[in-house]
Amino acid sequence: MADAVAIRDLTSGVDDMTSVASARVGPNAIIQLGETLKDRLGEPCALTVFERAGLSAMLSEPPADMVSERVVKTLFDALFDTLDADQASTLAHEAGVRTADYIMANRIPAIARLVLKALPAALAAPVLLRAISQNAWTFAGSGAVTVRVGAPHVLEIAGNPITTPGCVWHVGVFERLFQSLVARHSRVSHMRCRRDGGDICRFEIVTR
Repeated sequence: MADAVAIRDLTSGVDDMTSVASARVGPNAIIQLGETLKDRLGEPCALTVFERAGLSAMLSEPPADMVSERVVKTLFDALFDTLDADQASTLAHEAGVRTADYIMANRIPAIARLVLKALPAALAAPVLLRAISQNAWTFAGSGAVTVRVGAPHVLEIAGNPITTPGCVWHVGVFERLFQSLVARHSRVSHMRCRRDGGDICRFEIVTR
């Protein structure tokens, strides 16, 4: 019974935000990118990126509430405009990993984390995919998220408002969640991107 309750809590969303304005996303995309920049390149470089995006105030006073998806996109664009592509990709990916760590520490109950880790990957993956899709406001804003269980599992964001080259922030979020909660060798591949002229960003997830 405890296991069933834990899974129900996870899939229903601990902090259900489905009623928020669809063009807003969680603040951790901004917070964790700022922390990553400061840790890896120092505060002056972080400030340069945030100033280029017109968001210097958010570096010193990180947002506590939902933020406009356009603000997040502007910040990631500034990151890639300021740094070389490889460095920007590495930092954006790490910010995604840190975002996933925050989600696991603060948004997923400990009992649910334990249950997921105890389940076989074939059972845990669909539960986690459902939880991700039901809390898509965190990373997709006005985008429409669909998931499909299979080999590989598929997650698609139609109209993804926060694209970067390779959508590396998203990859970092999803891969960290699956590696931590489903199978440590999980891999996420970014197969299609809205930046290439299509409507969908497609991620494929392999857990074995």
